Amino acid sequence: MPTPARLRVAQALHGVFGEGARVADTWDRGLGEDAALAQALLGLCLRRWGRLQAFGSARLKDPGRGLPLGTRIALAVGLAQLAWLPGVTDFAAVDEAVGLAGDRTLGFPAHRGLVNAILRQAARDRSALAADLEALPARLDRSDFAERSLLAALRPHGSGDSLEALWVTLARPPRPAFRALEEGPPEDLEPDPALPGCLRLAEGAPFPRAWLEAGGGMVQDRSSQALLAYLWDPTPGRILDACAAPGGKTTGLALRYPGADLWAVERQPRRAERLRRTLDGRGIQAQVVQADAAVWLAAGGAPFDLILLDAPCSGSGTLQKHPELVWLGDALDVSRLAEEQRRLLEAAAGRLAPGGLLIYAVCSWLPEEGADHREVLLATRPDLQPAPVWPSAFGSPADAQEGRTAFFRPDPAGWEGEGFQAFAFTRS
Repeated sequence: MPTPARLRVAQALHGVFGEGARVADTWDRGLGEDAALAQALLGLCLRRWGRLQAFGSARLKDPGRGLPLGTRIALAVGLAQLAWLPGVTDFAAVDEAVGLAGDRTLGFPAHRGLVNAILRQAARDRSALAADLEALPARLDRSDFAERSLLAALRPHGSGDSLEALWVTLARPPRPAFRALEEGPPEDLEPDPALPGCLRLAEGAPFPRAWLEAGGGMVQDRSSQALLAYLWDPTPGRILDACAAPGGKTTGLALRYPGADLWAVERQPRRAERLRRTLDGRGIQAQVVQADAAVWLAAGGAPFDLILLDAPCSGSGTLQKHPELVWLGDALDVSRLAEEQRRLLEAAAGRLAPGGLLIYAVCSWLPEEGADHREVLLATRPDLQPAPVWPSAFGSPADAQEGRTAFFRPDPAGWEGEGFQAFAFTRS
């Protein structure tokens, strides 16, 4: 019978490729020491899915013959272990994958022999297997959505010829970043020399789960921390985080402006409750509102001096952290997302106080989710002026203005962090 770690990997892959579902944050909960193996194996299967499928299909008597999803998953799990996880024995890699194929829920029992034969042949020379897989075209591992996202990421910086290099970077698990909430972070966390306050996990160090669970700090991507490191002198009295869950940016705003009145709005009830618990656990004072932010803003009330709108989006800038999006992105209705973003942005602009700052952000590289919205505001809202609040290094050369930029979009060819677009406006 397959181990729990491999069963969880197979279940997650069935969710992605069989149901079109995202991998849940809790997918590896309860695996203990085996969680590291499960995480590595799932990441390899998702990031190399195209190559793994091409390799398996080429070993069939009829390469054009389709295989059931359970068989394809069993082969991918076995091949990934043999090629890239040297700590897993040949027997474990082959036997566990055959067990997955024989599982009546996750596999296809009639193909146990097929899976066994392909994997035993591959196990005879694991180095050759890895070389053969790496020699297959990298484009096999990219969907049309991923290709479009990479081109959109590189285009503003004139570095379209860096696509393959960027893809190599995105095919590696990201190095997590943290922010301390209390004094004395673990020694395994090192200061980021390019971003004050950002902490990075030392090479080979264990994930600081106990420190995080004790409330000593939080996980926060470099891009999110850089986004909040904007340069703006006024001290706002009223602040709104318009799409606030899970609470990292709300926390950052509260720490930066401890005397301000802070509102955090979240539409989904479960996420709003999680947001409330997170802020309470960190001792953050904020009024949490469960509501559609656009409707809530349009209902009227006092204006806000600072509004952060980190809008729902495709997540195309998070392909490294969420490799399942490579395969799920083609099914996303980006036009619908863009309409929702416009609705939220218009509502937020209507509640911005004179002299206030509005920051709109999405973890996406697609222009229809960022740059296009900025152009609409420039053309239709003469009362809003671009606010250059970030160092010019965080934008493209065309966006620079006396060492600052009002358009946050770091060059992914040289930036270690999620893909973000953000822009800032002030109101006259």
